[in-house]
Amino acid sequence: MRIRQLAVAVGLLGVLCVPAHAETRDLGRDTLPANDGWAAEGEGTTGGAAADAGHVYTVTDRAGLVRALDGGSDTPKIIRIAGTIDANTDDDGDRLDCADYATGGYSLKKYLAAYDPRTWGAAKPSGPQEEARQASAAKQAERIVLPVGSNTTIVGLGDKAVLKGASLQVRNADNVIIRNLELRDAYDCFPVWQPNTGGLGDWKAAYDNLWLAGATHVWVDHITASDRGHPDAKEPTYFARNYLRHDGLLDITNGSDLVTVSWSRFADHDKAMLIGNSDTATGDRGKLRVTLHHNAFESVVQRAPRVRFGQVHVYNNRYDITGDDYRYSLGVSTESRIHAENNAFHAPGHVEVADLVKSWNGGALHQSGTLFNGFPVDLLMIYNAYNSGSERDLTDDVGWTPVLHGPVDSAAAADRAVARGAGAGRIP
Repeated sequence: MRIRQLAVAVGLLGVLCVPAHAETRDLGRDTLPANDGWAAEGEGTTGGAAADAGHVYTVTDRAGLVRALDGGSDTPKIIRIAGTIDANTDDDGDRLDCADYATGGYSLKKYLAAYDPRTWGAAKPSGPQEEARQASAAKQAERIVLPVGSNTTIVGLGDKAVLKGASLQVRNADNVIIRNLELRDAYDCFPVWQPNTGGLGDWKAAYDNLWLAGATHVWVDHITASDRGHPDAKEPTYFARNYLRHDGLLDITNGSDLVTVSWSRFADHDKAMLIGNSDTATGDRGKLRVTLHHNAFESVVQRAPRVRFGQVHVYNNRYDITGDDYRYSLGVSTESRIHAENNAFHAPGHVEVADLVKSWNGGALHQSGTLFNGFPVDLLMIYNAYNSGSERDLTDDVGWTPVLHGPVDSAAAADRAVARGAGAGRIP
């Protein structure tokens, strides 16, 4: 009877304070192990492990999750997500679609007619339809942007916890843990046309599944992030450009620092992970220290990751490259200092070793122990040889050597372990 009463209460309220003994193992009380990447620096990362019983919640719907997040407050809290939560719902839990957010006379047909480059030209969109798009976008953002405050742990219960359609945003917060959760389809109903992007113009979506902006001491572990449900590859083409509905899966920008991303799966997406958002953001120097280990990047086109400024340790990751639209995996940008070791790449025949790296104003890349389709390769030497004469050579000296990390497995051993163990629902 008591279990049934608890279940009814959760279903009615969407949030419930639950005593710590309600689970055999309380993942919400876990903290980042010592030396496990950059997030272990200093006092380490404990998230909401110190939360009192009154700030431990189990949530089953958007309304309950919003109440538990408490507007991004700094109060220590543990939030357990049970089942699937859809952010595109109203306060009664009813499903919302793009038509429900549209306001001010916005319609895609009118927007396309107003800003067709053949008549509008290369100027930034302005006027009634752009104003209506912005107002419509603001209505969607009110529902799907969910702020995460300091001293917070968000953890999925069981092996099927899903947060769908949301953009979790850790902005100017410290000491956050997000684990064992599928983050699915942060879908933008109202992308903006940017005429001067990439020469031909491009569509820009607003939301990352998870965005760290000015965040410090963050541990992201055993998550699965993808566009599942609305792949951009199936979107139409407007103005000769794919109508993109998604931004990043996990972006780490705006001076974020001391981040560990482990045992996670990033899949079926274009621009997976951006670390550092601007070549001119010189205030990021000395920050953007990130560790990526034992992650799977599957069917990702680019940015796995792309780095500016940061000291980023990329070790024991698995890359499964598919599709004809693949661009690169490791993006070496302004003042980036990537230390990559013992990573395994699987690629089809049209992808060569040199394609794994792309440089924009980058100067250095340290790599060792790389496997390509099961064979050891010197990624840096091949990249420099292939691009000699068209781009400046990258040096091996990135100016630092990682010390905060666990055992570094061989690329072959890590490859097998990540295939079995990365992603939500796979915490041992």
